[in-house]
Amino acid sequence: MQNRLQLEITGIVQGVGFRPFVYRIAKNLALTGFVCNNVTGVQIEIQGEQQQLDLFLIKLKTELPAVAKIETCNVSTISITATTEESDFIIKFSNTAAEKTARISPDLATCPDCLQEIFDTSNKRHLYPFTNCTNCGPRFSIVKALPYDRCNTSMHEFIMCKQCNEEYHDVTNRRFHAQPNACWECGPKIELLDINKDKQIIAKQLDALSQAIAALQQGKIIAVKGLGGFHLLVDARNHDAVARLRNQKHRQDKPLAIMVPNLQYIQNICEINIYEETLLTSQQAPIVLLKTREHTSILARNIAPNNPYLGVMLPYTPLHHILLKQLDFPVVATSGNFSGEPICKDTDEAVLKLGSIADLFLVHNREIVNRIDDSVVRPINQEKIFLRRARGYSPYYCIIPDFFKPILAVGANMKNTFALAQAGNVLLSQHIGDLENLAALSFFKSSINNIQTIYNCFPEVIACDLHQDYLSTKYANDNSEQVIAVQHHHAHIVAVMVEKQIEGPVLGVVWDGSGFGLDDTVWGGEFLVATKCDFNRVGHLGLLPLPGSEKAIKEPYRIAIGMLTKLSKDVLHDYSDLNLVKKFKNSDLRLLLNMVSREINTPMTSSVGRLFDAVAALLGLRYKVNFEGQAAMELEFLAENVATNATYKFEIIADGVNTIIDWRIMLQQILQDLRQHEQPGIMAKKFHNTLVDIIVFMAKRNGIKEVVLAGGCFQNKILLEHTIEELESNGFVVYWPVDVPINDGGIALGQIAIINARL
Repeated sequence: MQNRLQLEITGIVQGVGFRPFVYRIAKNLALTGFVCNNVTGVQIEIQGEQQQLDLFLIKLKTELPAVAKIETCNVSTISITATTEESDFIIKFSNTAAEKTARISPDLATCPDCLQEIFDTSNKRHLYPFTNCTNCGPRFSIVKALPYDRCNTSMHEFIMCKQCNEEYHDVTNRRFHAQPNACWECGPKIELLDINKDKQIIAKQLDALSQAIAALQQGKIIAVKGLGGFHLLVDARNHDAVARLRNQKHRQDKPLAIMVPNLQYIQNICEINIYEETLLTSQQAPIVLLKTREHTSILARNIAPNNPYLGVMLPYTPLHHILLKQLDFPVVATSGNFSGEPICKDTDEAVLKLGSIADLFLVHNREIVNRIDDSVVRPINQEKIFLRRARGYSPYYCIIPDFFKPILAVGANMKNTFALAQAGNVLLSQHIGDLENLAALSFFKSSINNIQTIYNCFPEVIACDLHQDYLSTKYANDNSEQVIAVQHHHAHIVAVMVEKQIEGPVLGVVWDGSGFGLDDTVWGGEFLVATKCDFNRVGHLGLLPLPGSEKAIKEPYRIAIGMLTKLSKDVLHDYSDLNLVKKFKNSDLRLLLNMVSREINTPMTSSVGRLFDAVAALLGLRYKVNFEGQAAMELEFLAENVATNATYKFEIIADGVNTIIDWRIMLQQILQDLRQHEQPGIMAKKFHNTLVDIIVFMAKRNGIKEVVLAGGCFQNKILLEHTIEELESNGFVVYWPVDVPINDGGIALGQIAIINARL
């Protein structure tokens, strides 16, 4: 007896070879029916003997294509009618009715099959820079609407040649319904531009490739239009070329990412384990932070100054593979932008903004619809910690049960992402960046508009941060009458709770640079007992002064001087022997001391991020910073490989509601070590050990077994790994984000979940 099933499937099931996969299983099992894309995912109707149908359902879940992911699969039995009596299984055209909730697949790195074709001299796609198939290539970066069909992408204008069209319609071919399918004859084209010659096209196609390669060999800077935007490429061995790139990009010290020809090359310059190899060679192909081998002389020293780590990636598009194969040396592959601005995506925009940096422009005529930068991950505790979740991993989707109504969450001001919730499905955007200039703000607004248009979802409710001066908050207030503010650190905790599917209450330890608190002070060293709906602040770091407010963040010596005022009324006399005090003129320090004593432009903060900065200044590592986190990073690097379990003492002040961590006795001990000329590495490690002790103490004091760690301070490998180890050894269950950024890139997801829980 035959039965007929209807399946409604959601997840990453469009643009990943899912329909051909379903077709092959059905045909092999002699089942009939159809499969088609729709605006929610994939619909299947399938008919046959029940034993074969059961086998189909098993294979559907156990033999998925590598990058496909089923979120939900609703199966129902439907009646067999005269119209459903068929003799074959087919793939139908997409159904565009109903509410749009289908997942958009992230962009995927070139697969081995396409790579083999690219370097096969007899293949029609030999050296073709846009080779792809169902298993790889652009997805999110080219999509304009749902469902994911060619007509809804920027490939629509490229009419397939006869052979490509045959591949596209051949269900047995791996390019069946590969929406970006193309070749030299019918696909996007590349050109090499020289803007010094009035944007003159100096080479096309293969000649453009060869001339770009020659220019890189000569030490020139090339702006290359890639998958989600422009890269700036330069020989990573050439110190002078890298220095010129830094100077013209206004990027003084911040590390530059490199792209390396192959895995073997990476092994020559970095320490790398199996897990890190897996990340590098995955189809997400992120930038991975790796420890540089000592005494390596291959790379220019100015790629990552004072930093033992390198941001490394492998080629992930055909164009990158072709360039790196011919070069056979690593290149700096940094985002095509000025520091602080979003990556350029259009040729005219790139020529305008990068014309003073790049010598030549290698461009193509496929539109980048959705701008997206490279993802950056740091392997910690054999997990990936996202410093930037973008290409290969974005958009990120999750499900929030008991969903109430559509919500837009606009995230934080730094490392911004936004989130859109519809019918229980939540989309977390790609990395937007720091909303501190007009270009970044424009990218933020256009990205929100693109996603809302794709899903035809324009929520009335907007969630934002409590901080009224955040540009994301101002956007919310300008675009809705139903704006609900969420406390920054609560959002950090709940983002992890959503990812890990825990209900709480939990003890959330959120340590970062800053977040607006409920008491109108700047929080950042918080212990919160939290559920998705609410929280209680049960502890925090004692307040630190920030003389000069925002200026203190860029000049950490100010924070250190401010802390010294809490120990002495005469800092200039009592600490005249400290290098920190000797470094600056007495007149400058008197001005700072006057600001602190009179509380002029000196906000107070509980931020552990600012404590890191201050200790780095006390140790003479960094009095002023050139990029966010520089001082804290150098303090971490100083503590690496130092074998001591010693700690500094700390005291607590219980005010009846909060437990306040008094840092003054710790500061006194650091000063004592300085005067006794203790090794800086020992002091840095003792400081890290003390922070771990504080967390374990607070966990024991509050007695909640589930502990959540979040916030930018936990990008620190020593701090995160040692905290997890010590908490677990004391019987606590520890959660930290793996799929969602641990920094402010996860805030929007927490905002969504909190507002939904409250509504």
